[in-house]
Amino acid sequence: MQDNKLVAILRGITPAEVDDHVDVLLDAGFRYIEIPLNSPDWQLSIPRAIARAGSRAMIGAGTVLTSAQVDTLAEMGARLIVTPNIQPAVIRRAVEHGLLVCPGCATATEAFNALEAGAQWLKIFPSVAFGPDYIRALKAVLPPTIPVLAVGGVTPDNLAEYLAAGCAGAGTGGDLYRAGQSVTRTQEQATRFMNAWRAAL
Repeated sequence: MQDNKLVAILRGITPAEVDDHVDVLLDAGFRYIEIPLNSPDWQLSIPRAIARAGSRAMIGAGTVLTSAQVDTLAEMGARLIVTPNIQPAVIRRAVEHGLLVCPGCATATEAFNALEAGAQWLKIFPSVAFGPDYIRALKAVLPPTIPVLAVGGVTPDNLAEYLAAGCAGAGTGGDLYRAGQSVTRTQEQATRFMNAWRAAL
């Protein structure tokens, strides 16, 4: 469980909600949490999540689009950078700061451009539009040591299909957390994802 690469995506979370939701995610076994930069007051939420998690998880941001944002996040103490697209300058800046960077890509060209810029992980986005068979075919040409995550449309019910296709993990978005939902709902879905992970192993 300690090496599970399931990234909790808390899109839309507010600073006042961070502590309780991060707590239940950590208790469930999540070790990677991102707060997308199109969330309200992310400048407050991300430092709060970092303080709450301490060394128990890698906290960072999603929907990172610029090098300036990477600089700000590094100053906050973020350790994870997730992008929706391939911007080599953003990837290189994140690597310069010693951050784990997981850019979003859809094609072999994009994937290799990301790797050339220094990306350590790759996310196939939106995975639901391509499906496990596409990812399996793409994985055949990628370096086997590079973790590939399925992101977009991943649920506890289909997680095993993506893992069987060669994914090392997944970004868990709307099926884990939707803006404004209760902590109880987050806890329930976090448990379902972790149970699915264990069953797939």
